[in-house]
Amino acid sequence: MSMDFAPPKYAQVMTALQQRIQDGEYAPGDMLPSETQLVREFGVGRTTVVRALQTLAMQGWIEREHGRGSFVKGRPETPADRVRPGMATAEQAENAQDIVGVRRVPAPRPIARLMGVDERTPVIARRRVARQGDRVSAAQTLWFPLEVAVGTDLDKPEPLRHGIRQHLASVKHLRFDHITERLTARKPTKEEAELLGSTAPVLGVLATAQDASGGVLLVLSIALPGDLHELLDVYQVS
Repeated sequence: MSMDFAPPKYAQVMTALQQRIQDGEYAPGDMLPSETQLVREFGVGRTTVVRALQTLAMQGWIEREHGRGSFVKGRPETPADRVRPGMATAEQAENAQDIVGVRRVPAPRPIARLMGVDERTPVIARRRVARQGDRVSAAQTLWFPLEVAVGTDLDKPEPLRHGIRQHLASVKHLRFDHITERLTARKPTKEEAELLGSTAPVLGVLATAQDASGGVLLVLSIALPGDLHELLDVYQVS
């Protein structure tokens, strides 16, 4: 299955350090453990640790000072002009003709892994499409843990009056804290190809929405036709 992946080792180091910063374990101004200490703690090579720290610095989480070490800056502000497919999908209004199907299914291995549950644990799969004019511009599957979906309308085929994020907030007082996205160029699955009407490569997005405690509220799998979409990022250069 093309969605099946294990996050790169440097990304795992990044995620762990980001979580510690968000939890306050490393406060702004604190010096992170040395590269040697991180190599020992995570059991990875120095190149992996250096790449993780360089990426955190580029994203604004830390500041690296030559000869001194890496210092925490804090959680960076989110650029308002950055394209974020996961968030856009979670806030997308629904139309009846765009809902392909809603049912309880065994969680595929990559989805179960992201949710932190056993493979084939029952989950709710909400499949739908987005359109640009008469053309399908995205094939989407939204996967919900049963404990999140119970008491909501997420397991019903009727379109929601508001987006997924607003529905969860209003019905169950569940709020997104952060979304992790992985983007890859890949071939569409058989079902995605049928919905998109093409077997051409797509931009695949696999996103996980979590609450402040790290609980998974939603996993999204999105297939975006390559000839309709591009990702544009604008950022300040200091």
